[in-house]
Amino acid sequence: MTPTFGTDGVRGAAFSELTLDYVERLGRVAVEVLALTDVVVGRDTRESGPAFAEAIAAGAVAAGARVIDIGVAPTPAIAFVAQHLGSAGVSITASHNPHHDNGVKIFSVGGTKLSDAQQESIERVLQEPSTGAGSGVVDDSRRGQLLAAYVAHVCAAVGDGALRGMTIVVDCANGATSEVAPEAIAALGATVIVINDEPNGRNINDMCGATHPELVGEAVRLHGAQLGLAFDGDGDRVIAVDHQGEVVDGDHLIALAALDAKERGQLGGGVVVTVMTNAGFHRAMREAGIEVVTTPVGDRNVLAAMEERGFVLGGEQSGHIIHARHATTGDGLLAGAILAAMVQRKNRTLRELAREAMTSLPQALVNVRIAQRVQDPMNVMETDVLAAERKLGSLGRVLLRASGTEPMVRVMVEAETQSLADETAKSLADIVAERFGAVR
Repeated sequence: MTPTFGTDGVRGAAFSELTLDYVERLGRVAVEVLALTDVVVGRDTRESGPAFAEAIAAGAVAAGARVIDIGVAPTPAIAFVAQHLGSAGVSITASHNPHHDNGVKIFSVGGTKLSDAQQESIERVLQEPSTGAGSGVVDDSRRGQLLAAYVAHVCAAVGDGALRGMTIVVDCANGATSEVAPEAIAALGATVIVINDEPNGRNINDMCGATHPELVGEAVRLHGAQLGLAFDGDGDRVIAVDHQGEVVDGDHLIALAALDAKERGQLGGGVVVTVMTNAGFHRAMREAGIEVVTTPVGDRNVLAAMEERGFVLGGEQSGHIIHARHATTGDGLLAGAILAAMVQRKNRTLRELAREAMTSLPQALVNVRIAQRVQDPMNVMETDVLAAERKLGSLGRVLLRASGTEPMVRVMVEAETQSLADETAKSLADIVAERFGAVR
C-alpha cells in the first residue's frame, strides 16, 4: 500500500510500508511540485534514518535542487534553518513512533507546514510517470554552524541567563534533541541533568521521553531539580514534570503560556487547541477572558487556524506547542525553555502555577491497535458513543478518532470521576477491538 500524508507527514514501517524508492520519488516530486531550489534535510536517530535521508536527497538532487544536509537534528531545528535560509525543509522522522517506523515531514519554503492543496498536488503527481531530470548538489559542510544558529535562536527567544540558578532534568528520548537540548538549557544558565541522550538507532522513544514522563519524574526527585522536560524522538513536543515529579501535560503548558502571555500583553488574541483538549482548559480560558478556537487533531490544523485568526499561541495536549512569535512549527525545546523561564521569573514552583492555571476534568485515553487503518470510527460506532455519553451525563464526552500516523483508534473519555472515565474508555475500547480487529 502506497503511503499517504497523515496528520503530520508520511509515516510507516521502514523498508516495507515506507520504501527507499518511494522516499526518493517523494523527494523528486516535492521539488518539482513546489518549485524548490534549496532543501534542508535532517533526521532523527533511527537506524533507518541515514538510508532514508540519502534517498530523499537523491530524489531532490535528481530534480535539480541543492540539498543542505544537517544530519541528526530536531524537526523544529530543520524548520528554523529552512526559515533562516529561505529554503524548504525535510525531516526524516517517525516522531514518537518506535524505531522500526520512519517517516517524512516536509516544510515549504520558509519552514512552514505544507497546505492541504500542496500535499494533494504532491500525492497526485506521485501517481504519474517520472518526467524530466536535473542536476543538483548535496552540501553537508554547514551542520555545526546551522545547529549552533538554532541553539542561539532558542536562547535569544527566552533571554540571556533566564534559567540561571535552576536545576533542570532533560529527557532526550534517545532522539534528535540529544545534542542540542542540553546545550541550549545549559547556555541559558541552568544546571542540566541529562537522561536518555545515548541513541543507538533502536532506543529512540523506547520507554523514555514524552511518552514515558515517569522517568524524568524519577530523575527530578532524585536530583532535587526544579522541573523536568521530556521530549519526543524528533523534538517537536515536550511534556513537563514539576519538582515532585508529577506530570504537567500539554493542556496545562498551553494554559500557563496563555495566561502568562496575556498578563504580559503578548498574547495577541486567543489560543488554538484541538478536540483532544480537556474541558478544564476551556473553563480556565473562559474565566480568564481568553478566546479559544478548537480544531481537529494535528498541528497543521492548529497552525492553519492560528494563521487565519492572527493568533501567536496554540498546541495540543500531547505537547506540541507553537509559539508563533519565535517559530513556524511546534518546538519542544523552545516551549520547554519558555516554560522554565516563566517558572524562574515568577519565583514559584511549576506545581503551584499549573494547579492555579487549570483543573482537568478526569480523562481516560486508550489506544487500540488494529489490523488496518480506518477513516472515521465515530461514524461506525455512533450508537455506542451516544449510549456512553448518556451514561456520562452533561459533564462527560467521548471522542473516537483514527490515528493519522498508525493503524490505531484512540478512545478518549472525559467524565465526572476518573473511575467512570476509565470504565467507559475500557468498554468502548473493547467494542473498537471487536469491530475493527485488534492487534494484540
